Amino acid sequence: MDISVVVPAYNEVESLSELCAWIKEVMQKNGFSYEIIIIDDGSDDGSWEKTEELHLAHPQVKGIKFRRNYGKSAALNVGFDAAQGDVVITMDADLQDSPNEIPELYRRIKEEKLDLISGWKKKRYDPLTKTIPTKLFNAATRSMSGIYNLHDFNCGLKAYRKEVVKNIEVYGEMHRYIPVIAKWAGFKKIEEQVVEHRARKYGTTKFGFSRFINGFLDLLSIFFVGKFGKRPMHFFGSMGVLSFLVGTVMALWIIGEKLYNIANHIKITREVTDQPLFYIALVAVVVGSQLFLTGFVAELVSRSSSNRNIYQIEKEIG
Repeated sequence: MDISVVVPAYNEVESLSELCAWIKEVMQKNGFSYEIIIIDDGSDDGSWEKTEELHLAHPQVKGIKFRRNYGKSAALNVGFDAAQGDVVITMDADLQDSPNEIPELYRRIKEEKLDLISGWKKKRYDPLTKTIPTKLFNAATRSMSGIYNLHDFNCGLKAYRKEVVKNIEVYGEMHRYIPVIAKWAGFKKIEEQVVEHRARKYGTTKFGFSRFINGFLDLLSIFFVGKFGKRPMHFFGSMGVLSFLVGTVMALWIIGEKLYNIANHIKITREVTDQPLFYIALVAVVVGSQLFLTGFVAELVSRSSSNRNIYQIEKEIG
């Protein structure tokens, strides 16, 4: 199979028929063998019934329904697992992504032997309350990830080589940083393509202001996991040892000063416990010990995270 199109959908019943018809038209025009995998993320507006209807009319349309709303990352992760095409395309269900971009994305993945192509919505139809925070996040992500050639990490329209989606894990709100996840997994042929951004035709956006806070926290998480996920002791342990050594040196300095004064019959004006430096040293030693133990425990935990991406799937077709 040439192409798998993975479409996360949450309450998008109005747009599914038009989107699938548009994808079908593009695929047939270019002679691609394909499948459309709609991941119903716990919709309650009839999106699943519409998916079943589309499957009966077009067997290429397949569907997976979550029992409740898990979020876009969960939908993409399950869709990636189900995809069979040599090239996997992701796009939103709201018709803001154009299926006309698919042939060029497929061609570049195949001919240029790329791992991932991220869409860049150079001209957007979103309000400033959405575009300005998005630009700030993109700038921060470029700086922290080292992927300087991407302008829009969060664009829903992306193309992947099959091997990529079978070897990455998407959870939480990490769908915003899939290029970063792919890079940490060892896939470095990541490029960008300017794509059309269309105004929303039906319904309203499903993302609120909280996504910006969650996005920033997930950026910090992915930076830490990417660098230290397999070796947390290197992070916590190094800080712990440094803090412990600093505290120990300060404590020895205080004790050495007192012993020197005693040996030279110098009058001691205050006890060790009366000095603020003593308590700073004590805190540094305790914090250092805790950080070291945290690194040790994290090493054990990192080896047993087998159920992070288990979701309750209610129905499946195709």
